[in-house]
Amino acid sequence: MPSDPVGTPVPDSNSAIPPLIRRTEIVPVALVALVIIIVIGSLYIAKPFFLPVITAFVVGTMLAPAAGRLELHRVPRALSAVLIVALAFAVVAFMVTLIAAPVVDWSGRLPELGAKLKEKLQMFDGVIAMWRQMQTALGSPDHISAPIQFPTIEWMQPTYEFLSPTLTETLLFLVTLVLFIASWKDLRRAMVMTFAERDTRLRVLRILNEIEGSLGSYLLTVTVINFCYGIATGVICWLSGMPNPAALGALAAMLNFLPIIGPFVMFVILTLVGIVSFPTLGSGLMAPFGFALLTFVEGHFITPAIIGRRLSLNVLAVFITLAFWTWLWGPMGGFLAVPLLIVALVLKEHLVPEDAPNLPGSDDK
Repeated sequence: MPSDPVGTPVPDSNSAIPPLIRRTEIVPVALVALVIIIVIGSLYIAKPFFLPVITAFVVGTMLAPAAGRLELHRVPRALSAVLIVALAFAVVAFMVTLIAAPVVDWSGRLPELGAKLKEKLQMFDGVIAMWRQMQTALGSPDHISAPIQFPTIEWMQPTYEFLSPTLTETLLFLVTLVLFIASWKDLRRAMVMTFAERDTRLRVLRILNEIEGSLGSYLLTVTVINFCYGIATGVICWLSGMPNPAALGALAAMLNFLPIIGPFVMFVILTLVGIVSFPTLGSGLMAPFGFALLTFVEGHFITPAIIGRRLSLNVLAVFITLAFWTWLWGPMGGFLAVPLLIVALVLKEHLVPEDAPNLPGSDDK
């Protein structure tokens, strides 16, 4: 039998086409990925410790410039730290007290409010029935014909536990915040003097100054914007006849510290309250649509014009960061998302500047 012809050997692929990823490059990438997974797992498991401490560090960096100004007027640093924290805590407590009374009142009337909401939404029964018929025709299970169930009081306790920190976490946050503000000047000096070379010290000093300035400007600007935002929401609710307009305005101001998610949650709350409180659907939707218009103007014109290009962040980056930290640490993680993103961008700007040398061969034509 004739033997098969001998084919031409394939050229050595190692010399003709070099591999894109070498084994020596995979090991460092895998180690970095492993370290990231360990850090995220540690932050998630040890949340009762890391959340109040990191929150105190971030908020303390934001409030440190105010302590520095008081120190210029011969107010001791420790006393100024206590005064600033006490004032901030009093403002937050006032806002929470303003919101708490209506929330307690409405939570006690959930069965009545659920019946009213179901009655007001009867106009959508035809759409729901058509949707169920289509699901049945497509072979969905028979349990889809069950009536819509409204939430009961059982969701209150887990929701409260999710939103509110424990007493231990609150005390740890307050004590750490006071001590951090009081000792921030010494901490800055110690971090700078850790390095021996003069150029490295100057770079660390520039990084710390920019982080402090950026976070302080962000807190002051966003607080003023949200205060005016809450007042405008309260006025809209008052003009449209909504109940408890002051509480709704305070809630809008606090939720607006959570970009993207906060205004959406507030729109849903206003929609539900309006539908339940007014006899017609059109009158109940006046406040939500007015709030939506206010949110559009604030998000697209007012805030970008005031904050400017320096603190303007990519919307996709903000959303992904917000989703990650909210998943990791809940509402307080959502509050920390943008400040932590600002810190990361400052570090990236100084450690990996845009005018760094290009990769070899990137400019070859």
